[in-house]
Parts: sequence; structure tokens; C-alpha cells
Amino acid sequence: MNKDALKNLIKSMLVEIGEDPDRNGLLRTPERLANAFEFMLSGYRQDPAKVLGDALFDSQSKQMVLIRDIHFYSLCEHHMLPFFGRCAVGYIPNGKVVGISKVPRMVDIFARRLQIQERFTEEIADAVMQTIQPLGVAAIVTARHLCVEMRGVEKQGAVTTTSALRGIFLKDQKTREEFMSLVTVPPHDKL
Repeated sequence: MNKDALKNLIKSMLVEIGEDPDRNGLLRTPERLANAFEFMLSGYRQDPAKVLGDALFDSQSKQMVLIRDIHFYSLCEHHMLPFFGRCAVGYIPNGKVVGISKVPRMVDIFARRLQIQERFTEEIADAVMQTIQPLGVAAIVTARHLCVEMRGVEKQGAVTTTSALRGIFLKDQKTREEFMSLVTVPPHDKL
């Protein structure tokens, strides 16, 4: 990312919307926003498969592993406005498990790219399926989109839920039902 070029673009944008980029409150805004974009879009410079692959461990378990209540923030690729929410990822091991901290890190990598929620959910499931090679994987993302709340239809509090199912989660109704029953338990914010 060329931060100087980005700062110049932001300064030009301020002028185009009728602002004075040289006024006191905006003097450092181009630099601050460039730094914010560098962080919020850092997922382009990271490889989710490498993050997951660096912590694979042998395991004979065939029971579901579920990591839920993974909070994330992302930017909508259509309006570059935030969307945010929670993600749950479950998988059935097939000889390997992944370090549990790696799944939230992988979610953050995909969240820190310009996204649409539907693709975000699919990318999460595909990365787990391809890297860990479990019997199946399920991902559910529930989010609020500021492009829906702040503009357009202006529906504050509207929630979007997307899911991506692979392997046994698609083929076996009991596995899918177990996953759904576990992810619908109220959040564990008090743990």
C-alpha cells in the first residue's frame, strides 16, 4: 500500500466533498485514514492457509470442534462502510485438528479485506476445508451492515445471517442439527 498516494487521494476527496483539508480538525485526517485503511485491509497481506497450516496437530477425535462468538469487523466492498458481527466455525476432524486460536485469526484475515458477507462466509468454510481437510465444516456469520443502517433503506438493527456447509454438514442432518443447536445457545459474553 502506497500510503503517500492514499493520503493525497483522501485530501482530494475532502476537497471534493466541500471541506478544507487544511483546517485544524482535518490536518492529519489523510494520515489517520490511511493508517486506518492499512490496518482494516491488512488481510490482503496475509495467507489464511498458512495461519491454519502452522498449527495442525494429529488427533483421533471424530467429534465436532466448534469455535463460536468470534467477533469481527469488515468493510463492505460496495460502499466501503463497516459491517460487523459474530462468526461460528465448526468442523469434524479427520486425523487433524487446528490450534483453536488459528480459526479466529483466519476469520480476521478474511474480514480485513473488502467483502460481501456471502463470500466472507464461503471463504471461511473453504479455507478450513482445504487446509485441515476435515470430514466437514460449517460456518455461520451474523452481521449488521452500516450500508443498510446509515444510507439506502436506513433499517437500524437489521441483521443478516449467512451459512456455508461442506462435507458431512451437508450430507448428514444430525451433524447439521447438532451444529445448529450449539450455535443458537445464547452468547457466552459473561465467560
